[in-house]
Amino acid sequence: MWSPLIRQFRHYLKLERSLSENSIEAYTRDVEKLSAFAEREFAGKGPLELELEHLRRFVNALAALEISAYSQARIISGIKAFYRFLMYEDRIKEDPAQLLEAPKLGRKLPDTLSYTEIEQLLEAIPLGESEGHRNRAMLEMLYSSGLRVTELVELKKGQIFSDVGFLRVVGKGNKERLVPIGRDALRYLKIYEEEVRVHQTPARGHEEYVFLNRRGQKLTRVMVFLIIKKTAEQAGIKKNISPHTFRHSFATHLIEGGADLRAVQEMLGHESITTTEIYTHLDRDYLRQVLTEFHPRK
Repeated sequence: MWSPLIRQFRHYLKLERSLSENSIEAYTRDVEKLSAFAEREFAGKGPLELELEHLRRFVNALAALEISAYSQARIISGIKAFYRFLMYEDRIKEDPAQLLEAPKLGRKLPDTLSYTEIEQLLEAIPLGESEGHRNRAMLEMLYSSGLRVTELVELKKGQIFSDVGFLRVVGKGNKERLVPIGRDALRYLKIYEEEVRVHQTPARGHEEYVFLNRRGQKLTRVMVFLIIKKTAEQAGIKKNISPHTFRHSFATHLIEGGADLRAVQEMLGHESITTTEIYTHLDRDYLRQVLTEFHPRK
């Protein structure tokens, strides 16, 4: 009862919603959790037979397992997407998940690095090592253009327009956007391409990717994460940082510098400006900190 509909749901997410494979896997796992619970607790009821009360019992079970509020909210989001799909396909007449409530979440401001910390981290990359120029070019681009890590590892040569200083980025939902790339990022990218990349033999099917590993294959998201972790340790930075930290820092520094919110939204590829507005909250905290530290009547 569940498996055929879950397979159809996956196709819908891929073809109709154009979601990434990672997002599709996450949605699938969420529905599979509900499936396993229904098989065990509801005498094998199928998805078309569940009602709001059944879904609430599932959510209560998640809370009883002490799953974090954020994880609960993500799972509930997956369940809601599944039932919207069933409505879309006319498999059900009423959506039992419509009134399903997720736990209240406080808005968490993203971790960022100061400009000094960014410089400190970039300078810690040993350019004498074989991967040094590649790593410097990657991190410069993450900070210069606010790329997601997936956008970085999927970047191809034809997406870089060095002469005009722009990248053509393919983001979530295969949506394209043009993003400026800074002079330093372009300089280190050129060094990497002319002194390192040109001497590599790409693996078959990986010829057009910009950033390659030692085997000539495009880098994985995990590899970029590990490179950043190692570089942060070498720089003596104690913050828990990831590739996304560069994206957050990119946006925060733009807002602090007075950039227009709509322009930042466009560069980040946010569908809704509400998502971008989180950086205005962070900017207000920064201004409050400055006031506290330096105003004589604080």
